[in-house]
Amino acid sequence: MTHTPEHTAHAHAHEHPHVNYLLIFGALCVFTLLSVIFDVVELTKPVTAVLVLAVAAAKALCVMMFFMHLKFEGNWKFVLLMPTFILACGLPLALAPDVGLHYYPQQVPQVQGTQSHVAPAADTEGADGGHAH
Repeated sequence: MTHTPEHTAHAHAHEHPHVNYLLIFGALCVFTLLSVIFDVVELTKPVTAVLVLAVAAAKALCVMMFFMHLKFEGNWKFVLLMPTFILACGLPLALAPDVGLHYYPQQVPQVQGTQSHVAPAADTEGADGGHAH
């Protein structure tokens, strides 16, 4: 079977460039070390949260781009991810009234704390069936 130049060009168009996965693994290890360092170093909580989340986003980006091969895919991946993106943005907005906004009155004893609901005392019966002699 002979390969025509068109067939050979078509086959080479679908090949992915060589990726040094060991280098990506090393970068992921460095990112993990950075997130541990940022967590151990005495910083304010908001600064620590921002730094650790930034490192986590960088790690996720490396995994998606190289190990999931999204770097080498065409633009069709954006069309496939658009419904997920819309749902990811819409779900918090749809749940905000129930989760984020407390417009329901909180009439439970645990929240009010001032009222003590004690169950009425049960009839105390003696060992002989409650009959006094």
